[in-house]
Amino acid sequence: MIRAIVSDFGGVLTTPLSGSFQGFADRSGVELAALGQALAALHERDGTNPLHELECGRLSETAFVENLRASLCELLGRDVELAAFADTLWEGLVANEPMISFMASLGADGYRMALLTNNVREWELRWRALAPIDDIFELVVDSAFVGVRKPDPEIYELAVAGLGVPAAECLFIDDIEVNCIAAQEAGMAAVWFRDTDQAIADVRAALARDGLDCSVV
Repeated sequence: MIRAIVSDFGGVLTTPLSGSFQGFADRSGVELAALGQALAALHERDGTNPLHELECGRLSETAFVENLRASLCELLGRDVELAAFADTLWEGLVANEPMISFMASLGADGYRMALLTNNVREWELRWRALAPIDDIFELVVDSAFVGVRKPDPEIYELAVAGLGVPAAECLFIDDIEVNCIAAQEAGMAAVWFRDTDQAIADVRAALARDGLDCSVV
């Protein structure tokens, strides 16, 4: 029996993150390919993924942006201005109101509700302003504050422990397939979000069959 819903935030309760990054590329004049190459160069230099370090709270937003700016300047051979990096990203991110309302309805129906997000410590006020998080979710597990991110098994264990509900009684929703696969490996049922109508239909179907044989589809 499914008793708890564990939902991602960005890309599920908001518009797709890809659109936000594309908006950043359009406004900054830095192509997404160059952004990826600059991040890869930092990964090779430091031996850690800078985005992962940012999302685990081990790297500040200020340090991340400055390291990325320096890497882009070296890669492109010109000065790159990233002072408005976060503002530009967030301009392209909008609340997914139908999905937020659906989450609220699940809570009203008696399901235990948790939010499990890979996020940035300095962005907490930004993302919480997009939805009534504390009204819907009794538990928030934020990678930036627990020091581990999806798809690491430990973060799923933290969500399950925080809810006090067995993993087999939890349904996980995320827009990244590998995160859904990891949730299944942790014992949860999972729905891979690709669009709002599909995700709502898949969640309802999973709940109707109590999560049995629920796979990432």
